[in-house]
Amino acid sequence: MTSVWVNHVEQGRISPFDRGLAYGDGVFATMRTACAHQTAAVLYMDLHLQRLQQSSQRLGIQWQANDLLIDQLLSLAKAYPDHCIKLVLTRGEGGRGYQAPDIAKLTEVVSVHPIPSHYAQWQQQGISLATSPIRLARQPLLAGMKHLNRLEQVLIKTQPLIANTQDWLVLDTDGWVIESSMANIFAIKEGQIFTPAMTHAGVSGVMREQMIDQLLTAGFAVTTKPLRYEDICSADHIFITNSLFGVVDVNTIDQFQFSRWTLTSRFRQVLSVDLP
Repeated sequence: MTSVWVNHVEQGRISPFDRGLAYGDGVFATMRTACAHQTAAVLYMDLHLQRLQQSSQRLGIQWQANDLLIDQLLSLAKAYPDHCIKLVLTRGEGGRGYQAPDIAKLTEVVSVHPIPSHYAQWQQQGISLATSPIRLARQPLLAGMKHLNRLEQVLIKTQPLIANTQDWLVLDTDGWVIESSMANIFAIKEGQIFTPAMTHAGVSGVMREQMIDQLLTAGFAVTTKPLRYEDICSADHIFITNSLFGVVDVNTIDQFQFSRWTLTSRFRQVLSVDLP
């Protein structure tokens, strides 16, 4: 049984009238735990909580992580090293139809999950992507957030993957490259590094932001801008990032092949995301 806490109550229940269930009215974070130098930690916890707070504010939800939640996350990191902690925040019950209540009683759901075992192999060998036939809608009011409305990703994942591919490359309805179904994407061409803008669709992940910071610190030029399919497929190297597998090379997209970047492993070490 998955370990789960609802408002700090172990194996607690969520109301069938919760707005997260009824409307996807909320946000979530997926965080990795680690144990380094005998110290347990939630990797980049402060950044995950800051993003949750900022995303909540964009939805009109007033929330900030309190000491009880932070202590719980740190305790779980100690009990479950090299695991995934998922934190879901909803507006709770109330309101008339879609209209939100004037005063919200929020719901926090914390659960612990193992990290998929194949992620370590992905780090070592890289993966292949195929272009998804399903495209993301453009909605700047929600772009960048990890909100609970994930039906587009559900539809993408219901499509059977092409043989010898591990994930989908996802474009938006105007044909701009956005991400993979579960990660942000970077392209390297002639020493320049590019990543798609998240102004109209997609999720701006914590690991994406950390990777950009580390690349800039290392002296690389990083450009965030709209990218077309041909921009990605003409690159020399491609890699993807998320909070669980860190940084993974992309070997192929459809019929296009890429050499693995020689510095991928180095940046995984800098970011403390190597999997055992």
